[in-house]
Amino acid sequence: MKYHTEIAFRKESLKKLLHNIIENEGAIIKALYDDFKKPAFEAVLTETNYVISDLKETIKNIDSWTKPKKVFASLLNFPSSDYIYSEPYGNVLILSPWNYPFQLALCPLVAAVAAGNKVTLKPSELTPNTSNIISKIITETFAAKDVEVITGDATIAQQLLNQRWDYIFFTGSVAVGKIVAKAAAENLTPVTLELGGKSPCIVDETANLELSARRIVWGKIINAGQTCVAPDYILVHHKMKDTFVKFLIQEIEKALGTNPEESPDFARIINLKNWQRQLSLLENQTILFGGQSNKETLYLAPTLLDEPKMDSLVMKEEIFGPILPILSYESKSDIEKIISSFEKPLSLYLFSQNKSFINEVLQKYSFGGGCINDTVIHLANNRLPFGGVGNSGMGAYHGKLSFDIFSHKKAIVKKGTWLDLQIRYAPYKDKLKTIQKVLKWL
Repeated sequence: MKYHTEIAFRKESLKKLLHNIIENEGAIIKALYDDFKKPAFEAVLTETNYVISDLKETIKNIDSWTKPKKVFASLLNFPSSDYIYSEPYGNVLILSPWNYPFQLALCPLVAAVAAGNKVTLKPSELTPNTSNIISKIITETFAAKDVEVITGDATIAQQLLNQRWDYIFFTGSVAVGKIVAKAAAENLTPVTLELGGKSPCIVDETANLELSARRIVWGKIINAGQTCVAPDYILVHHKMKDTFVKFLIQEIEKALGTNPEESPDFARIINLKNWQRQLSLLENQTILFGGQSNKETLYLAPTLLDEPKMDSLVMKEEIFGPILPILSYESKSDIEKIISSFEKPLSLYLFSQNKSFINEVLQKYSFGGGCINDTVIHLANNRLPFGGVGNSGMGAYHGKLSFDIFSHKKAIVKKGTWLDLQIRYAPYKDKLKTIQKVLKWL
């Protein structure tokens, strides 16, 4: 593939990929269920349709995205026409996670291909069924010299990181993100790191409590809480706490029944190691609701915790499961003390009708992105960037921004030859005052 020139080839490849995904959608949904019992509804909403929509948008816009963009020229360069050219970085490595194993593998791949890069994709070994269907689709769509899927464990990932790449895109934990960043630094390789953190959910005294509970529960139980932007803990005004807890329990039971283990709409923890970790987070905690588990099926019920201590394990680490700590606050300073004790989170959610408080929170706290009076849904809009800040990530993508991060932006000045102003050339002699006047005027 002539990555620099053959835009039509990229488009046709993406069209073929779209066709193959649609043809295999049933197999993808089954693979996701076989890996960790992801409900079909969630598989379509957060995985297959997400990728299909992304592909359709990319195919529709690839011609305009790849076209050189003319910008206003500087008068200092008169006469000239100035442009920004998008060129591929070259050889790209994508390391994708297990929690949304299809979406978070394919969406970066789509953008990387659209930008004209050669792509090596390493999907997670924790979702082997999904990795297999991804390998099948990629093999049927692309030549190996253009896009390659390499499967394996962390050893394989490390071997890949030891190689030189032109760009690395990683989605996963903060700990592994640091390993990726260190490896990239060896060759000054640019990276995008999509990580995580403890995403707070603030519920003030003006919030619609029942609606807030419904939307928080929805954002938490999707994928059994194994979502990087899931609400990690709740900060609720102390006067509203008891009522709010009742609404949370009500909404859990409304969504999953009185025994969520029997519900077809609730996923399982990805593996035994992660299941055991989830149970360790419950040790020495006051459980308001839930807590039931089944080792055989890797089930853990949606669980509400009452006022865990800040130095407890559940408050020190990102939970990444269906456990939701509930902390009460009395003043804004209480909120600030808690949120500021953590690294900058990937998301923040605020439930309030108080416009001044909303503006205050948005200005005071740094976080990747979030919602007012909802959770998670900011990811649904491809016109919004998705990415972290500080410990929660580096760089952002979605929509055209995805194409942009996989493209080097090359600045080009096309200078006219019909006029050549002599003032810039030595000898300068008496030109200083003249140029100062010109620069002041500009």
